[in-house]
This record gives sequence, C-alpha cells and structure tokens, in this order.
Amino acid sequence: MTKIGYLELLKSNKQYRRLWTASVTSMLGEWFNTIALFLLIFKYTESEFLLGILFTIRMLCFALLQPISGLLADRINRKSIMIVSNLAQVVLALCFLLVNGPEDIWWMLWLSGLMMLLHGAYVTAERAALPNIVSKENLSTANALDAASWSSALCIGAMLGGIVVDLYGTDAAFIIDSFTFLLSAILLAPIALPQSISDEMKGPLLKTAFSNIRNGVKRTLRESRLLRIVFAKASWNVAGGGLAGVFLVVAGSNVDGFGIAIGFGLFFFARGIGTGIGPIMARKFLTNEEKWPLLIGQLVVLSGLFYFMVGLTLGFNLWLTVLLIMLAHSASGANWVLSTILTQMWVEDEVRGRVFSIDMLIMSIAFSISSASAGFMLEYGVLNLQNGFLSFSLLMMLSGMIFTLWSPKENIRINSSQD
Repeated sequence: MTKIGYLELLKSNKQYRRLWTASVTSMLGEWFNTIALFLLIFKYTESEFLLGILFTIRMLCFALLQPISGLLADRINRKSIMIVSNLAQVVLALCFLLVNGPEDIWWMLWLSGLMMLLHGAYVTAERAALPNIVSKENLSTANALDAASWSSALCIGAMLGGIVVDLYGTDAAFIIDSFTFLLSAILLAPIALPQSISDEMKGPLLKTAFSNIRNGVKRTLRESRLLRIVFAKASWNVAGGGLAGVFLVVAGSNVDGFGIAIGFGLFFFARGIGTGIGPIMARKFLTNEEKWPLLIGQLVVLSGLFYFMVGLTLGFNLWLTVLLIMLAHSASGANWVLSTILTQMWVEDEVRGRVFSIDMLIMSIAFSISSASAGFMLEYGVLNLQNGFLSFSLLMMLSGMIFTLWSPKENIRINSSQD
C-alpha cells in the first residue's frame, strides 16, 4: 500500500476521520480555557510565579496517573476512556465560572490540573489506538495531520479565545470549552476502534496492576533505541516548559497595542502555526526513516537556536518575534511527530499504551520542573524576561546535543518490533 495525502486519508478512512474530528473539537475548547486561566491569574494576582505554578500543576497532574492511564489503555476499551474523559471535563470546565477573586486561584489551579489528568488519559488512549485504524504506510500522514490539527486548534483557539475573553469575559470561554468537550464525546460514540488485549490483562485489575505496569517499563528498557526515544519529547521540554509555558506568556502580556488576552493569543497563534508546519515539512522532506532518531535531537538544537534569537531581538520588532516563535515550534513539532511515529511502529499493540504513558510521564516531569523554575526566577528577579529566553534556549540546545550524542547499540531498523 502506498502513502496517501491528508485529504485522501480523511475521505477514505471513516474511523480515523471521526477520531480526528473529535480530537480537534475538544482541543479548540482547551485553548479557550487556557487563555482565560492566564487572564484570571494576571487579573487577580499579577504573579509570574503563579503562571509557572499553573503549568507545573497541569503537567504534574498530566503525568501523575500516566502509568495507570497506560495500563487502562491496554486493558479496557480505548474509546470508552476518551468518552469518559470528555464527559467529566464538561462539568469541570463549568466549575471555573465560580472563580470570583484571588482567594479562588488555588482551587482553580488544582481544578485545571484535574482536567489535565483526564486529558492525559485521553491522549494516551488516542495515541495507542491510532495504529489500529491507520495502516503502517500512512502513520506518518496521520501523525503529521494530528500535529498540524493540534497546532491549528492552538492557533484558532488561542486567538479566538483571546478575542472572546477580551470582548465577553472569561465566563464565555469556559462555557465554550464545556460545549466542545460534550460535542467531542458525541462524535466519538459511533467509532469502532479495534484493539488487542493480552492475556496478562484479563486478571483482576488491582491484583495485576503493578506487574502489568512493570511489564510496560521492562518493554521500554529491553530495547535501548526505544528507551532513548521515550526521552525525545523531554529533551525539548526540559527548557521548553519555561520558554513556551512562562516566558512566552509573559512576553505576550507586554505586547504594545493589544489587550493582555489578545497578546497571549498572538504569541500562541505563532506557536501553533509553527507546530503545524513542522510535522508537515518533516513528512515531505524527512523521508529516510533510518535517520529520524538522529534528526530528533538536531531538531531540539534548532528549536533552541530560534528561541535564542527571540531573546536577542525581543522588543525590537513584534513580527520578527512572531516569525522566530513559528520557526522554533516548527522544529519542536517535527521532533514530536517523528518520535511518536517511531514509538507506534516499534511497539506492539498489547503494550503500546503503557510505553506511551512512560513517554508522557517523562515529558511532563521535564515540563513541570522547567516551567516552575522559570516562573520562580522571573518572579524573584533571578532572571529578567530577555535573560530567561537566552538562558533557557541555551539549555535547550545543550539538551538536544546530549540527545543527539546518545547512540544506542542496536542498529536502527524500522518495524523490528517482531525481532
């Protein structure tokens, strides 16, 4: 079977089309939610540190139950996991309407973290399910389209979210967010997702949970090239959490001529455009799969270089900053999609959810430490905004170099999961 294009994949594969539509719908609302949370923090506290804490709590909660999420994704129906996650977030999104002052900020942060915990279960189930409805030849097309769609949702959701919040307030954003989760659950309902469940998963959940999670870890450790790849996203996020999660938001709040919410939306719009372009360009030009493991680290270095240029030119020209943010996230988007495809191709269906949960766990911990550190340093004057961009971009380049030099002993051969 030959590779097909994005539109042809959507037209010819009904199950994938429904899954894709449901995911895009919920992601649009997610960014309405995020922009509104930024504004509430600045409105009631004006604290850069709390901004870092928001991202830290969200990513730690995303990571917290990843081992359990991976176990469940390999044990029970993955569609059910996604639907339950969406329905729970319908209610939680509406709870943000109760935030009325600085005394509500802490429970707002933890409520946002609970939503990310549910989102983590959704993401793990979705990624593990994708190879079961898309052929091996079209995994790169599907993953590139997913990444581009995530970025498009970021672009549209962040920009529209900024406008809606600026014109109608945060309550409107939270109501829209709740509706998108409900619509996504409805779209998921008719999907048929085939799934292989191994015999080890058929015992009592509590009795077998630890051993089954351990088997996922052992599967990752057994193959050094796979162990390396599960650190691919973390190699960017060890500095990217501070850059994209804190410094970029603070820079957006200081854009002249725009309201705070629209300033957030503008820079996140640029981030989304870049994250969408990167996977599409990778699919078109990075066609030699044997070189992907090496390229992943080089893309982290390239992303850090563009962010370093953001730090050098910050305040010089708004549209130059927007362009550099787009380029930085084009490289990070390519890193994300290539590492995801390799994991999907190398790992068997029966254990894929648990391996992806390890991937997400490591990435989330790296992002959390990075964003908390950045928020603290900015709040207490250890770094100013420009030095923050410069310092964390250098850390990103160093991380990418270390990842590039990490060379596993096995020969990199695609589809060796059956070796």
